Amino acid sequence: MSFIAERMGRIDSSGIRKVFALAASLKDPVNLSIGQPDYDVDEAVKAVAIEQIRAGFNKYTQTGGIEELREESSAYYKRRFGVPLENVMVTSGTSGGLFLALLATINPGDQVIFADPYFVMYKHLVNLLGGKCAMVDTYPHFKLTPEAIERVITPKSKMLIVNSPSNPTGVTMTMEELKAVAGVAQKHNLLVISDDIYDQFHYDDAPGSMAGLCENVIVLNGFSKTAAMTGWRVGFAAGPKDILDKMNTLQQYTFVCAPSFAQKAAVTALHLDPAGKIAAYRRKRDLVYNGLRERGFTVTKPGGAFYIFPEAPGGDGDAFVKRAIDNNLLIIPGSVFSERKSNIRISFAATDDTIRRGLDILEKIR
Repeated sequence: MSFIAERMGRIDSSGIRKVFALAASLKDPVNLSIGQPDYDVDEAVKAVAIEQIRAGFNKYTQTGGIEELREESSAYYKRRFGVPLENVMVTSGTSGGLFLALLATINPGDQVIFADPYFVMYKHLVNLLGGKCAMVDTYPHFKLTPEAIERVITPKSKMLIVNSPSNPTGVTMTMEELKAVAGVAQKHNLLVISDDIYDQFHYDDAPGSMAGLCENVIVLNGFSKTAAMTGWRVGFAAGPKDILDKMNTLQQYTFVCAPSFAQKAAVTALHLDPAGKIAAYRRKRDLVYNGLRERGFTVTKPGGAFYIFPEAPGGDGDAFVKRAIDNNLLIIPGSVFSERKSNIRISFAATDDTIRRGLDILEKIR
C-alpha cells in the first residue's frame, strides 16, 4: 500500500527545480533563471523589521493580518489604480493567497481559464484540486483577448486568472484590454483572480489591474518582487466578502498567519518609491531585448515584470536549455510554463554584466 495520496499524481515537480538539479554540478554559472530581484530589501524596511523583533512583536497576529497593513494595502490600490480594496486579508505571500483562493472556490470539475504561457502554480494547483484547466493559447503576442477566452468557455467555466505583467512572458495588458476581458468575465459570471504581483514593473504603458473592473474579482499582490521580500512571505488578498471569509478560515488551518514582524515592515514597503529600481529594470529589459534581436532571436518585447520569452532556435526549448546548461548558462525551458516547448524563459533580474555574459553564450549556441 502506498502512503502517498492519489491527488499527488495530478502534479509533478516544478520544472524550474529540475533545471536547478541539472545545473547542480555547474561552477559559478551565468544565472538568468531566478524569479527574484537582484537587489536587496530596502534598509528602511529592514530597520522596521529589526525594531519590531527587538520590541517583541514576534507572536501570532490575527489570522487575517494586522489592521494597519490591511488598511494600507487598500490605500495603496486607491493611490495607484483609483480603486480601494475591500475585505483585505494578509496572506503568506501571493502564492499563499493563490492557494487559499483556489481552495476556497474550486470544486472537482470546475473549469479555470488562464493564458498559455502561464505561471506554473496555476496549472498544478487547479489539477491538485480536481479542477479542469482551460488554457487560452496566446502565442505569439501573449495577450488574453475576449475572442480567445470565448472560445474555451463551457457551462463548467467558473474562474478566469489574469496576470499582467506576466510571468513568464513579461507582456502587459493596457487598461482598455483589461476592460474588454472584464466584459467577458461579467457576461459569463466568471470569478476573476487578478494576479498583480508585478504591478510596479511597468516600463511603457500605464499600469493596470482588474480591480474594480467587474463585480467578482479577487486581487492578489505581495512584497516579493518590488520590495524584494521573497523570503519574508507576506502578501495580501481582497475581494468578495463571502470568499475572503472562507479564505480566512482556511488560513486558520494552514498558514495560520503571515510572519508578524514582516507585516509591520510591509507597511513601510508600501510607501517607498520604487522609481529608481523600475528605471534600472527598464534598462535591463532594453539590454536583453535588443541583445536578443541583434543576435537573431525571434522575441516579443516585454512591457513589464523581469522576464523575456524568446523562441528557441530550432523550435525545441528543452533541447536548447540543455545546450545552455552544457555551456554554464541557466535559463528555463518554456515547456515549464506552457503546453508548447517552442520557447525559453530568460530572467533579466541580474546584473548587467551577467546579462551580457548570458547573451554572449546564447549567441554562441544558437
